[in-house]
Amino acid sequence: MCGIVGYWGPHKPKEIIFDGLRRLEYRGYDSTGVAIFDHGSLKLMRSSGKLSALEEKIKNFDFTGPTGIGHTRWATHGEPNETNAHPHKAGSIAIVHNGIIENYQSIKKRLLDQHTKLNSETDSELIAHLLNFELANAGNILDATLKVIPQLKGAYSILVVNEKEPETLLAFKNGPPMLVGIGSEEVIIASDIQAIIQRTNRVVYLDDGEIVTSIKGKVSFHNADGKQINKEIHETKWDKAMAEKAGFDHFMQKEIFEQPRSLIQTMEPHIEHNPVRVVIKNSGFTDEFLKSVQRIQLIACGTSWHAALVARYCFEKLAKIPTDVEIASEFRYREPIVSKDTLVITVSQSGETADTLASLRQSKKLGLKVLSICNVPHSSIDREADGRVYTNAGSEIGVCSTKAFTAQIVALELLACHMARLRASVRDEELKIYIEGLLALPSQVETCLNHDRWFKEAAHMLSKYSGFLYIGRGINYPVALEGALKLKEITYLHAEGYPSGELKHGPIALVDQNMAIVAMAPDDDLYEKNVSNIEEVRARGGRIIAIGTGENEHLRKLSTHYLSLPKAVWTTNPVLAAIPVQLLSYHLAVELKRDVDQPRNLAKSVTVE
Repeated sequence: MCGIVGYWGPHKPKEIIFDGLRRLEYRGYDSTGVAIFDHGSLKLMRSSGKLSALEEKIKNFDFTGPTGIGHTRWATHGEPNETNAHPHKAGSIAIVHNGIIENYQSIKKRLLDQHTKLNSETDSELIAHLLNFELANAGNILDATLKVIPQLKGAYSILVVNEKEPETLLAFKNGPPMLVGIGSEEVIIASDIQAIIQRTNRVVYLDDGEIVTSIKGKVSFHNADGKQINKEIHETKWDKAMAEKAGFDHFMQKEIFEQPRSLIQTMEPHIEHNPVRVVIKNSGFTDEFLKSVQRIQLIACGTSWHAALVARYCFEKLAKIPTDVEIASEFRYREPIVSKDTLVITVSQSGETADTLASLRQSKKLGLKVLSICNVPHSSIDREADGRVYTNAGSEIGVCSTKAFTAQIVALELLACHMARLRASVRDEELKIYIEGLLALPSQVETCLNHDRWFKEAAHMLSKYSGFLYIGRGINYPVALEGALKLKEITYLHAEGYPSGELKHGPIALVDQNMAIVAMAPDDDLYEKNVSNIEEVRARGGRIIAIGTGENEHLRKLSTHYLSLPKAVWTTNPVLAAIPVQLLSYHLAVELKRDVDQPRNLAKSVTVE
């Protein structure tokens, strides 16, 4: 959620911190700030609104020091204004913080009882005061941090500088991510790889309860007890080019068009061609274990939850395994009754989703094995899971997930095919059809992207509708949910996703000539049922945008607008149907002049509750 960047090195911290914060804008934010050393003291500058406002504010300042920290804030405690913006300073200490301090009320009361003057409404400022208080009795910032950590409850990642130690950066975490980039005579500490890869590909990932200290570029790591520990340096494969727009107007547009390639990257490590079969390598689980699984529990949030809903149909029909799907924020707060032969599968693009991570930990406490479907190696979920399958979709910058969604579906379907082969639950000839359907996806998605021109031209007309109702059945119903979510996220228009068969249970009351009905009706076993539902809403004046298979003249006649998909097996229809609903949302947002890559109130990675 919040973006954090810290720098020590021979180059100007202002430029490097601002470059890092710009690359984290996609995470969502409402205020910004920096604290950079200048002539031996910290100069703190903050602003509400976009990063450009802060940039204008400090454009004439030339900071002399080698060290600084910066922040983009997504408000949790206190209004999104300059006073509540980070960094927060107390005495010689300045901090930036991502997360929520759950016991902030008791800490605040204690500080006020000590006659501490608080300047903001945030929980974050309290951390600066605690560190400053402990620093008076400690030898250095590390010793002060070791005394503060036991006082904090909640999820947090915190980056600290101290005026008395002008060439020191310190960070510690419990929940949200924090990474350390180790460059040539420079150190960057950040909440996201995007802020680091422009300077170095050598990265250390902090785990919960760990502290990193950089003193004049010499980096050391400690646990919460103060014991020095060794950490592995990873060489990330992400590069600078992956974070650029490559000629597209928006990252979301670029990522929609990257899907043919990203799907190849998802499938490539796992499909053998002679004979054609799926073999999931290096998942962390033996074939014997996967054969023994009697139930699957899928856990995810948002778009990843929709991908999990698609996957349920594949695990049950192909692998013949009973499968449940639950939203992580609900799963973590109930007492699920699960058997030890259940495999938990978490789905998260970032690998840092707070509720999904908490559900993973809860599952492990119950003695269950957890497999993660994730796009970011070495993320928290990836590190803590027992096994993993990477989506390999590449960097996704746009807040609205596009290529990660289709990559998650494909990764889950690959796993379903793999487990079906191990369990001999489907004949080899039938399984081969499903695998060949997956292999056909990249070229079929290319065909679906041809609808881009129509949506661009039709966006003005589509913007006149008062609302959008997305409907679908079976494996395509989750795409209706995803289409409605995409539209809400970046156009701010009213949209709902519903199972087609539930229309008569309430939603049909919304239908009139001002309501667009986006109907998922590809050629599958439920096609006739879908057509009946389309005729129901058409009879009530609804304007139909139908998504079907091939040149379907009957659907075309029923529809105000008809969009064709290539003929495919039922398992891959959701991936193909996702393309036009993504394009619809994108072009409608552009027409309405919305901030496509940074929609209001949203963050790319939800790392706090």
